[in-house]
Amino acid sequence: MAARRLPGDAGARSPRGTSGRMGIELGTVIARLDAPAVQLSTAVLEGSDDAILNRGAGHIEDTALPGERGNIAIAGHRDTIFRPVRRMRAGDVLNLSTSDRVYHYRISNTLIVGPDDVYVLNPTRQPTLTLVTCYPFDFIGHAPKRFIVQAQLIGQDRLDGQDGRDRQDRLDGRAGR
Repeated sequence: MAARRLPGDAGARSPRGTSGRMGIELGTVIARLDAPAVQLSTAVLEGSDDAILNRGAGHIEDTALPGERGNIAIAGHRDTIFRPVRRMRAGDVLNLSTSDRVYHYRISNTLIVGPDDVYVLNPTRQPTLTLVTCYPFDFIGHAPKRFIVQAQLIGQDRLDGQDGRDRQDRLDGRAGR
């Protein structure tokens, strides 16, 4: 069995099917990530293999799901959907929306690690959101490091009064279209 690594430009290959987390099919939209300070808004798909990361941001398997306690980890390519991550700073707010709630996180820190430094994905006691992308940002080819954004939960809002289709459209980024 290969050693675990952080997803990156040459991301791991996940078997097609389900992620093993409550039977969620890989590639299914599970949330929407918004970072107003850097104008980032993207659907979050289940899984973090190359095929998924080529479509958008991906929930890293075996980390907490939105709404669960622990460390939710989301990966994205530095030169596409996660390009704005380079401008994120401590204090910025991140919003993670599911079909029934919006979870609000405040960025506590950013750091640069190697691709084998999977400790950033470890479970946490405090509800945490971890974003992972490759570094250096302007590197040509497969970047040798990972840029990590860590944020702690500061609140949540329940989404009431919306039917299921409206909620799914919100996750898919089609609300109001």
